Amino acid sequence: MTHHTQALPLIHGGAQTPRSALPVLPPLALYIHIPWCVRKCPYCDFNSHTASTVLPEEAYVDALLADLDQDLHAVHGRKLSSIFFGGGTPSLFSAAALGRLLEGVQARIAFADDIEITLEANPGTFEQEKFLAYRKLGINRLSIGIQSFQQAKLEALGRIHNGDEAIRAAGMARQAGFDNFNLDLMHGLPDQSLDDALADLRQAIALKPTHLSWYQLTLEPNTVFWNQPPALPEDDTLWDIQEAGQALLAEHGYTQYEVSAYAQPGRPARHNLNYWSFGDFIGIGAGAHGKLSHPDGRIVRTWKTRAPKDYLNPAKSFQAGAKELTNEELPFEFLMNALRLTEGVDARLYTERTGLDLASLAEGRREAEQSGLMQVEPSRLAATDRGQLFLNDLLQTFLS
Repeated sequence: MTHHTQALPLIHGGAQTPRSALPVLPPLALYIHIPWCVRKCPYCDFNSHTASTVLPEEAYVDALLADLDQDLHAVHGRKLSSIFFGGGTPSLFSAAALGRLLEGVQARIAFADDIEITLEANPGTFEQEKFLAYRKLGINRLSIGIQSFQQAKLEALGRIHNGDEAIRAAGMARQAGFDNFNLDLMHGLPDQSLDDALADLRQAIALKPTHLSWYQLTLEPNTVFWNQPPALPEDDTLWDIQEAGQALLAEHGYTQYEVSAYAQPGRPARHNLNYWSFGDFIGIGAGAHGKLSHPDGRIVRTWKTRAPKDYLNPAKSFQAGAKELTNEELPFEFLMNALRLTEGVDARLYTERTGLDLASLAEGRREAEQSGLMQVEPSRLAATDRGQLFLNDLLQTFLS
């Protein structure tokens, strides 16, 4: 498959004032997007598409590797610290296809000795049967999309698995050798009570995942739920669920380290931590986004062609666009991720990852501290509890 390789024009945000070269490049990750699902969920705004009977596995793996080839010039000599297969439902792909892809990636970029390789999977029995084969490929972390264990809630969410399959999936992951796995669980579901939400959470905790992503259902534009909103719980119920759920997770040894991420000691998602701390990542696949830092201080975001048919079309470019971040944009870009972390980040990381002096944050920081949204702690950049609740308000203070 030969795609034309001319670079698309880089979008610049106006004249740049000089910025320091980056003394150390951040860790490098790889995100691989596989855009097909058995069925599109009514709440989902990700770039996902209902799969046909036969997936174009071979052609798509070829395209992913060709896409990666076009990004290699920007990461010469660097090692991958993590890989994340997202979607869609990546576990629809066979182990043979994913194995060929991983071999191709490793032939192009060296893997760190302790690389974390995560695959998103659904609990359906068909996919569980592949877990052992995935583990043999070197995939060492699963993220299983449970969302709920209750049949009525699963049906309301358009999920195709049932509660028993969800429970079995965790056991099969462990039997296949995955000692590190995440369960995705939602709350604030249609007609959900506090007792319903806590029952789901207790069931998830009983399965002893090393990591839980526990987040509130939100209605996103361009989804079925946006156009036909279900009856969601009242704000008071949502608040009660959040408070009681966080207490329950803490009681069972899950530390909250990000707005919706909870982990057992030493088990945060390294790929996501890199993302939230403004690390670098290559994005390959239909609609994938990337962010790469260059030794001269340039930081460039890229995004790939969204529609799978266009991504697979040799006459079209993989890359849909690229934008170099300006000095004015960098404070917001850095903080919209870093302030999601409950402990925030070491203040020195800001200069290390952006090349900008910490003084460039001074005005917004002072305003956020006076509003009670940011901690008054010179050596750290961290939101207060209130700031985490009103993160959008906090970030507004750093918009140019």
